Amino acid sequence: MSERDAAERSSDTVFGAIVRGEIPADVVYEDDLCIAFRDLNPQAPVHVLVIPRIGLSGLQEAERAEPGLLGHLMQAAKKVADLEQLDDGWRLVINVGAAAGQTVAHLHLHVLGGRRLAWPPG
Repeated sequence: MSERDAAERSSDTVFGAIVRGEIPADVVYEDDLCIAFRDLNPQAPVHVLVIPRIGLSGLQEAERAEPGLLGHLMQAAKKVADLEQLDDGWRLVINVGAAAGQTVAHLHLHVLGGRRLAWPPG
């Protein structure tokens, strides 16, 4: 899928606007399927969001994704952790729905690290 095609399929959210280049972001990693950028409201010293370039409202729409996209997003999260030198550990979080804390209706993975993370998280 071309970058233009992906942008046309991106959601009508702030994350879709970032994918389309309408809103600037502090990009950490990107490829033809996803983009990763620093969260504006970080919950840890390292807090990066990994989002697909296509508009999926959340994991509840996973069946709409191209085969392999979800695995690709997880591999991108690992690349982000490597780039951010999170050698002591990191957490990958996907909130699904408002009751779980999802505030933007565009699938996104949170890469969190840079400090000891407590458990249980919520």
